[in-house]
Amino acid sequence: MHKRFRELFRVAADFAGDRPLSLAASLVFEQSYSGVDGDSASSAELYALLSALAEVPIRQSFAVTGSVDQQGWVQAIGGVNEKIEGFFDVCAARGLTGDQGVLIPQANVKHLMLRADVVEACRDGRFHVHAVDTIDRGIEILTDVPAGAADNSGSYPIGTINRAVARRLEDFLVKARKLAAPPQAEHERRSRREGRDR
Repeated sequence: MHKRFRELFRVAADFAGDRPLSLAASLVFEQSYSGVDGDSASSAELYALLSALAEVPIRQSFAVTGSVDQQGWVQAIGGVNEKIEGFFDVCAARGLTGDQGVLIPQANVKHLMLRADVVEACRDGRFHVHAVDTIDRGIEILTDVPAGAADNSGSYPIGTINRAVARRLEDFLVKARKLAAPPQAEHERRSRREGRDR
């Protein structure tokens, strides 16, 4: 299944269980000079989509890698050491601030064999590697806002990312229904016209 379909299935599963999902999304990567290949960027794409829907900014000091399945589980990717070290080198060249880091899939922790300078920077709190197992955990790290779990009625707690996303999608649905329904005056004129024709 194409990764963008998986991302939309994740959104649909979480936010459109009992109502239509009224959403079309396009993602654009600035300063990208070649296509995004493979599934390694799919979690980053979903974080960007959730951030845009919730209108909550993502911390720009983090790199993200990981694929994602339909239930929002972050899955393993290849080249995890090279990806971490590559971003670390960029951050080190610009100056480590203590706010920089990488989100990686929890499943990749067993593959870590990082250079000594990266390990030392992590130990000293100058760089961070966060292993996440779900999109909810990742979005919490990237936004410093709780993701929020749905209660038995499907509602999310106030002040959470998922609540903001659900409300935004509900707004889209209301607007879509208004556009699809004929205006009341037109509906009444049509009814009167049909009554005269009988």
